[in-house]
Amino acid sequence: MAEYITHSERETEELGRRFAGPLPGGTVVAMYGDLGAGKTAFVRGMARGMGLDCRVSSPTFTIINEYLGQRELIHFDMYRLSGADELFDIGWEDYLARGAVCAVEWSENVQDAFFGDEIRVTIEKLSDTDRKITIEGAEAC
Repeated sequence: MAEYITHSERETEELGRRFAGPLPGGTVVAMYGDLGAGKTAFVRGMARGMGLDCRVSSPTFTIINEYLGQRELIHFDMYRLSGADELFDIGWEDYLARGAVCAVEWSENVQDAFFGDEIRVTIEKLSDTDRKITIEGAEAC
């Protein structure tokens, strides 16, 4: 387990960039944190770290955003889902089979979809700008 404190959205993005650079394809990143904690900022950094030049936004209403380039990042937002069954209904296993890195916001809503090998990223708001980010799994990268 590794813990970090960031003091701005930019620092949260930078941590996401450093985190994602070495991630192998097929990695599932299960993200936890309250509304406005910085999950999407972390994923923006992940995209940059993976060499993707794209606009990253929260897929709250679309549920899934795909960012494609030399590497592939699939960004899920499970806020509106009531459970893992709905995630499987939209093709979760097909996305996993593609070998992309999958970043899943609001993972607590789909816990049953994970197989125990995911990396867990928890973002806690300490203040308006400060965040505590805990990374667990895959030897905390």
